[in-house]
Amino acid sequence: MMHISDQIYPLQGYKYLYLSPENFKKVSAMNSIHAVLIEDEGESRYKITDIIGRDDGLGVKNLKCAGMIAGESSQAYKDIITISMVTCRAIGIGAYLVRLGQRVIQIENSHIILTGAGALNKLLGREVYTSNNQLGGVQIMHNNGVSHVTAPDDLQGIYLMLKWLTYMPKCRSVELPIIEPLDPVDRDVIFTPTRLPYDPRYLLAGRESPNLPGFWEDGFFDYGSFMEIMQPWAQTVICGRARLGGIPVGVIAVETRTVEIDIPADPANLDSEAKVISQAGQVWFPDSAYKTAQAINDFNMEELPLIVFANWRGFSGGMKDMYDQILKFGAMIVDALRQYNQPILVYIPPHAELRGGAWVVVDATINEKHMEMYADNDCRGGILEPEGTVEIRFRKKDLVKTMHRIDNVCKDLLKQLSSTEISFEQKTNLEKQLQQRELSLLPIYHQVALTFSDLHDTPRHMMDKGAIQEIIPWNKSRTLLYWRLRRLLLQNRIKADILSVKPNLSDGEVDSMLERWFVEEHDPVNQYLWDDNKTVVDWLTVQLDSTLERSQVLENIQCLRRDSAISQIRSLLRSHPDIAMDSVVHIIQNMSAQQRTDVLNTLRTFETQISTSDLPIDSKNDLISS
Repeated sequence: MMHISDQIYPLQGYKYLYLSPENFKKVSAMNSIHAVLIEDEGESRYKITDIIGRDDGLGVKNLKCAGMIAGESSQAYKDIITISMVTCRAIGIGAYLVRLGQRVIQIENSHIILTGAGALNKLLGREVYTSNNQLGGVQIMHNNGVSHVTAPDDLQGIYLMLKWLTYMPKCRSVELPIIEPLDPVDRDVIFTPTRLPYDPRYLLAGRESPNLPGFWEDGFFDYGSFMEIMQPWAQTVICGRARLGGIPVGVIAVETRTVEIDIPADPANLDSEAKVISQAGQVWFPDSAYKTAQAINDFNMEELPLIVFANWRGFSGGMKDMYDQILKFGAMIVDALRQYNQPILVYIPPHAELRGGAWVVVDATINEKHMEMYADNDCRGGILEPEGTVEIRFRKKDLVKTMHRIDNVCKDLLKQLSSTEISFEQKTNLEKQLQQRELSLLPIYHQVALTFSDLHDTPRHMMDKGAIQEIIPWNKSRTLLYWRLRRLLLQNRIKADILSVKPNLSDGEVDSMLERWFVEEHDPVNQYLWDDNKTVVDWLTVQLDSTLERSQVLENIQCLRRDSAISQIRSLLRSHPDIAMDSVVHIIQNMSAQQRTDVLNTLRTFETQISTSDLPIDSKNDLISS
């Protein structure tokens, strides 16, 4: 009931809400309200202070449950593969859940919104938005990277989801879903990048030859396997998934052409205007740096190897870019690479450049355990481009000094000028000749300076300085990097087994152990066999074959497990002998009769070997007792 003032002016308001004692008795048993007993107008009333509600699902309880769902969705992204398909409308917390799952397929005419258009219009006090499509349709959410891909209908969306899943392991810490390659592993890469801007998707997936109709210029990855994500957003970087010889990998490549970004006007702001912004190729902008970091994190969660085709001249550092947090997003790339737990192959393609800060954020030392860098013969890498280096380190005055030092004409003129016997007119004439000579030589000396600077940025320089592992020609890159990736994947499986037994070993120590095992089965004289990736892959594949009667690697790992167990038992015997004996008794009690017999026979044989040995008596007794 609502108590209204007894005055004849009800518009003045009301005093409070209350229940009669009879009604309060009916609802109080359900604990659905809180009320206080008051006396007013000559009767007892229960003034309502809080309404709890009989059922959950209203008010903050609803929000609390929504928050729990959000937290679980965030955790699920780190534990499993999360994919959301928005078929109609995701609103409020539903929109956040979509984003928390990261991988989003949005069906056309669906919406991802926080508040409906009608509610926003009421808030703004005028009819600003005509539909939810303006707030969260594909033209908004696909262009800003929330939606990774779009589909025309539900059937196509389900198909994309299933295709997406084919690249991912069925659960954590298992083998990748490697399939029979769609085209030969050892084929050449036909499409070759040029100095002129080109579509980098040709580099990844190939194209039909523009000069020879019907002829397909193969790209780096298996035919038809490249699947791009977040295509309209941050277009200076290209991200997706592909297969290399059947191995699923994450892919990051660089747009070499200038792209245009359409920024729509906000209907709620009468002063806003639609804008078109140009972004240069081979440059990281705030949006493309963020896109790079997000894609790397996604691939890491999926436990996919990563291949980066590096071709960046640097980060865009203008005032607006600095304001738009280019530093923050660039640092996120480093964070994502450092935390990566699968092989990362960074390759600099032909005529590509990797300069300054762009090199720094993809350098192999960020994650030495998993990252490796390779380069084509015709790429370049360094702090600045030759023009920038010459502008700073080899200016006009430095070029003139060089001319004076090595040009015979200049040296002769300078020698004449240094004479004390020439007249003023002769000196003026000689200075004029020297100036003309300098001007005529300046263009060619500038070109020489550029070449000299460029020679510091060659792949051979990178390799000699230890910045890259190897120079790999582009046409053979598919084959060589395939075998390298296969080897790294197999080695990582064995390393994981070894480190589970010997967690204190460093990565280098494990590599040395594997190399020693390999050499024991091969010709120790031929030291180059261990450097041949295909040979090592063949050996590791055989060693991991479960049907093989004898595997040296698996036997050695089993020996490591046994030695580790013996070491733990000895340590326990020394520190807690009573616990150790109880443990031994418990183990023996849970053995089968045959297992107990085998253990006793082994111990008797061991005791006999010690007793008949040439060891001193004390040493024999110590060994037997231990």
